[in-house]
Order: sequence, then structure tokens, then C-alpha cells
Amino acid sequence: MSDRVTGGSHRAAPVHTDPDEVSVLTALSALADPVRIQLIRELASSADWTRSCGSFDVPVGKAALSHHFSVLRGAGLVEQRDQGPKRVNRLRREEFDARFPGLLHLLLRADDVE
Repeated sequence: MSDRVTGGSHRAAPVHTDPDEVSVLTALSALADPVRIQLIRELASSADWTRSCGSFDVPVGKAALSHHFSVLRGAGLVEQRDQGPKRVNRLRREEFDARFPGLLHLLLRADDVE
């Protein structure tokens, strides 16, 4: 399967980082922001590929949201693909858990909600 954008879209396909290439500092830095934590928690409670970027109710604009998703992709936490005019997401739970066992579990614990 090609990573190229098809269907005449003008945006480039997202670049993904393999969690095996992510340092613990990069992972912790990506998870240190409250908006990114909210994105991860919402993705964790959603089926893969069902949430578009615009479906998250976060207190940031489109440019900032795009940046947050870029950070999450760079940390190996999120995978994105274009589906028509929307970019849909999935949490890379298994891959990330293999690299950092237990880290997502701690983040997703209900008693840690701010």
C-alpha cells in the first residue's frame, strides 16, 4: 500500500515514527501536555479509525491541534490516515505498550483524571 495521498488532496500523507525508535524522554514529553492526554484518552475509548481530527472537543484551534497530533505521531502513539476529506486516527496501543510496558495503562487510569 502506498503512503502517497490520493484523490487529489493537496496535503501530504502523515509521517509516522515506529515506537521502537522513540526514547523514553520523547514519550514522556509527548504525554506531558493536558491536550495530548485528552486526545490519547479519547482515542483509547474509541474504535480504531473512527475518530477524525475534528471530532475531538479540545480547547485549541486547528493549527495547534495539528501540532499536537504531530507530536503524538512523533512519539509513536498515534497513527493517522486520510479517509476522503478527513484524517482519521488510531491509538498505537499494542506497539507503544511493547516499547513502554505499563505507561499507557498508568495514563489511562480513571483515578488520574485531573
